Amino acid sequence: MAELAALVTTPTLVPLTLGDYLRLDEAGAFEDYGKTELIEGQIYYMNAQHRPHARVKSDLFVQLALALRSLEADVRALVEASIAVPPHNAPEPDIVLTDAADGTGLVPLDSVRLVIEVSETTLSNDLGRKAKLYARHGIAEYWVVDVTARVFHQMWRPEVDAYTKDRIVPFGYDLRAETITGLLVATGDL
Repeated sequence: MAELAALVTTPTLVPLTLGDYLRLDEAGAFEDYGKTELIEGQIYYMNAQHRPHARVKSDLFVQLALALRSLEADVRALVEASIAVPPHNAPEPDIVLTDAADGTGLVPLDSVRLVIEVSETTLSNDLGRKAKLYARHGIAEYWVVDVTARVFHQMWRPEVDAYTKDRIVPFGYDLRAETITGLLVATGDL
């Protein structure tokens, strides 16, 4: 005998799964929106990137790539690669460091070593909703680059839905990763 579902007396959000989102994307549902990401089952349109954001992101990517190459690490930096965070998330950070850069599909969650969001207009979202999401799913280290204040918010040691360790590093100082041994990024040119 089938069980009846509970009576719903108010409208209830039905979160999309990662599979739903990918099928919609493959069908072209988001073509008119440009870039989107799936956060907690909801689709978000992402603003166009203005020059300050794009320049800092590009320069930081170059510095990370050089630093990783000098380490001869099996970690690569990818720009704007979506991460598969089942069941209801596919965030697209500005830069993701992964040990699974090759392959097809989204970046696997278990390969992510560090995530970076560059913020010119999205600081509260990146320090709030995104930080909770990344911590909740065990991403070891998270950096938010505040373009306006010219600082890095560096967070590590995730527990539940927050990072238990953090610091602020101004542009111009070297930034040492806490979870990737030997990774030191020069930020003087940002």
